[in-house]
Amino acid sequence: MKFKRSVLTLTVAGLLAGSASAQNPNTSGAGPGVYDPNHPRVNEINRREQNQQNRIANGVKSGQLTPREASRLERQENRLVRNEKRDMARDGGHLTKADQARLNREANHISREVNKDEHKGAR
Repeated sequence: MKFKRSVLTLTVAGLLAGSASAQNPNTSGAGPGVYDPNHPRVNEINRREQNQQNRIANGVKSGQLTPREASRLERQENRLVRNEKRDMARDGGHLTKADQARLNREANHISREVNKDEHKGAR
């Protein structure tokens, strides 16, 4: 009887500790299945994504990008976001240096495409 009570106490304590850590998803030591939005590599990629979204929107607004060009660039941006989410899910909620380098190369490609499309009439 004493053994069952000890096991029950340990089980309840473990559940309480687990739920307390699950309530704070912004932990810096993100583990499996925990998203870490404050990770510096994640922040860098997210800033680049937002900057490129703004460039695409401004290009459409100013008439430098056609709707077709904007649609193509948006598809590329969506692929970048999907790749980022996949990498984060695979790596315990953050990005490795290799993930960051690959995502940056992909973002660089999209950035060059935006620039090329924005300046196509200036040639």
